[in-house]
Amino acid sequence: MKETRKHPQTTDPKKYPKIPDIQILDLNVDTFDDKETDSAADPAGKEPTSSEKPAGRRGFSFNRHIAGHIALLLTAVIAVAVIAYRLFTYGNFISQEEILKKGGNSSEYDSEFDTIFPLLDENGQIIRADRDGEVNVLLLGNSPFSDDRDSADGLANMIADRTDANIINCSVSGSYMAAQLSAFDAERFPMDAYTPYWLCVLMCTDVIDFYYENAARALGDQLPPEAPEVFNTLSELDMSAIDVIAFMYDGTDYLMGNEMYNDADATDITQFTGNLQASIELLQKNFPHIRIIVMSPTYAFGIDENGEYISSDIQTYGQHYLSTYFNKEFAVCYDLGVTFVDNLYLTVTEDNARQYLTDNIHLNTEGRKRVADRFIYALNYYSG
Repeated sequence: MKETRKHPQTTDPKKYPKIPDIQILDLNVDTFDDKETDSAADPAGKEPTSSEKPAGRRGFSFNRHIAGHIALLLTAVIAVAVIAYRLFTYGNFISQEEILKKGGNSSEYDSEFDTIFPLLDENGQIIRADRDGEVNVLLLGNSPFSDDRDSADGLANMIADRTDANIINCSVSGSYMAAQLSAFDAERFPMDAYTPYWLCVLMCTDVIDFYYENAARALGDQLPPEAPEVFNTLSELDMSAIDVIAFMYDGTDYLMGNEMYNDADATDITQFTGNLQASIELLQKNFPHIRIIVMSPTYAFGIDENGEYISSDIQTYGQHYLSTYFNKEFAVCYDLGVTFVDNLYLTVTEDNARQYLTDNIHLNTEGRKRVADRFIYALNYYSG
């Protein structure tokens, strides 16, 4: 309780000015009654004049002080709770169904991965492929370029018909990106001869010609029909006349379960990205005048144990999903400064794949038209 001390009354208030009341607060009391304070200060119940009123109310100040501490305590408790929640839930798997329930849409992507680089000269100026009005484009890859290669509906012929480019199609059906061995062995893996790296070596030198003779002999009836023509073309091709080399390999490496990358050796040709990086570096070293375009795989379905098509973001054959192959391929192209065209999320995607594929991986005519559009876009990006 508050204890009130009365000042001594004087007979001459002018001589002895009135000393204001001094209030002693009992901190053991939880609440303060203003009315009690006032009556204790003036038993007669007389309302003090403005000159006699205290400057402020200590009871109110004390309550505000406690409230401030409580607010700080609550803030700290909430912060600790949020941090604890994030620590315990970090990395928890969220299913696609849960995402969709929350309003997610698998057809929406945060960004596109197109990276359109020009070819630059030693002064940093763009080199435009406009020699005599004709651009010579060499295509390397598998089924996107090799399917229906002699038909007007073939991808290479679509590109030729819609551009002024001279298209040289050196794709090989049934081929893949990652070599199965670091050293060529025709008896064990003859198709390794048609991986990008060994084809690029063939362009740069004639010391491996016998690889293709051995591969053809080992493959026998399984030799891709276009393989001899591809070998002869690349062996005799005047690379000084080539303006653009384009790579496009589909999801075959993913379906084969081929290895993807080797952190200890970025140019390991037995890896999906290592073979591509070794190929690009070889071309950049020997033919710096050639612009390189890499077309990513289009979407491909995985196949489950019942033969049913399944998302390639669920089914794996090695340790990786198709989207991971895509991401690593993008990273290689970005690091090496070559054009990368996103076909997985912008051309034939998981959402529209059944409309543009003949099976789980091969493009139909409409699918090829979409890929042709994307390639022509990248080819002509810096023209004019």
